[in-house]
This record gives sequence, C-alpha cells and structure tokens, in this order.
Amino acid sequence: MHKTILILGGGVGGLVLVLALLVIQTRSGLWGGLISRSSTARDRLNARRSKDQKYFLYVHEPGDVRRTAFLVWKYPDRDDDRWIFIPAVNMTRRIAANDSRSSFVGSDFTYEDVSGRDISADDRAFLRHEPMGPARCAVVESKPRRQADYSRKLTWIDEATRLPLREEYYDVQGQLARVFAAEKVESLSSAEGGAGRTYPTAVRRSMTNVKSGHSTRVTFEKVAYDAGLPEDLFTARSLENPPRRWLE
Repeated sequence: MHKTILILGGGVGGLVLVLALLVIQTRSGLWGGLISRSSTARDRLNARRSKDQKYFLYVHEPGDVRRTAFLVWKYPDRDDDRWIFIPAVNMTRRIAANDSRSSFVGSDFTYEDVSGRDISADDRAFLRHEPMGPARCAVVESKPRRQADYSRKLTWIDEATRLPLREEYYDVQGQLARVFAAEKVESLSSAEGGAGRTYPTAVRRSMTNVKSGHSTRVTFEKVAYDAGLPEDLFTARSLENPPRRWLE
C-alpha cells in the first residue's frame, strides 16, 4: 500500500523553496508529509553555518497518528527548537535537545535525521576517496563531541553534487547499527524555470536498522524548487491548524 503525500519546503536568501509529493513507508505503514526549509546541495554547509532553517512535517496516515505535526527551527549557533503536536491529547510538546536521537513516530529515522544535525556537533576526518556506482565519493568519519547513541558515523559524499549517498552509524560497541542510503538521485529544475538551474535531489532514500532488519523508505514523488511558500507556514500555529492549501 502506498500513499501520496504533499511535501513543502521553503527558504530565503541563499535557501530555496521546495514543493514535493512524498511517500514514507515502514513496516507499520507510516505515511507523512514534510514542509521544509533547506538549502541547495552546493550551499548546504554554508547555509547551516549562517542561515536559520525551518521544517514542518505533517502525518496523514495511519489514523492513530493522523494530524501529528512536527516543527523545527534550526540555528547555526545554538540548539535547534523542535515541537510536536500530538492530536490524541490535543497538545503541542517541545522536544528537548537530548530527545533528538529518539525514533520519529515509530520509524527508523530519528528526529535529528528528519531535521538535520548541527554541523558543529561532530569532529570529522577525511578517510579516503572511493567510488560508489558512477559517483566518486569522499568518505568522511564523524564522531559526536557529546554522548550520543552512536560512537561514529561514516559518510560517502558525492564529490560532484555534495550529497551524502550512504551513511553508516556504529554503536558504542563499534558494531554497525543503522545504514542510510540515497537510493535514487535526480537533478531537478527550479519551478521558476531558471535557465540551467538544477538541484541534485535524493528522491528516494532509506534508513535500515541492521540489528532488527527493519527499514523505512522515503520517496519524493514530485518536487518543485522555488515554489514561493510564505514565511508564516513555519509557525507554531501551523502545528494545530496545518496549512490545508498545501497539504490536501
């Protein structure tokens, strides 16, 4: 069973505006819609240092978590602000920074996987160059500066697009615990029709829990950059009263 979900994203300055249709599939059948503020692949690291970013995710199905909404305000110089609206109790709850590695509504992604990790939270070391399919990748090792649920992470970064194609998370015993994969990457054009302007985008990605064998797959079925989303989409008001114009 698959459910098509409307996904939105926006940005200002060096960021881009994104409109997408998303399918999220897990063994338990979780489906959701994401509204996010993100940068282009080439500008992503600089944007995270100098720009605030905002994300909004809305769950359509299954019924027991329908209307769950997740809002993130990311900052370059301090901990992110995260809130989740829980419809069962009609309450918005702030997510503490130490909960960022918890499972996001039962999927194999964590809250931090969904909204991104602060670039200053890890120490990094370049290990080697390595091919992955047709791509030439830089393999980078990241180690958390603070205590985390993993001891290190290996990332294969496409040197042409700067997109992470694979990530391996190792637990505190040094055993492989989770694997992220960008299963399909496409170069997508701006909705504004800018001549020659394209954005490399991982339109299908997955996270696998190696120990349990469970996995979650996210598929962006339709994506439009520079879609012109208003700033007030990314507010606490949208958690309890989501922007139906964009989500239906």
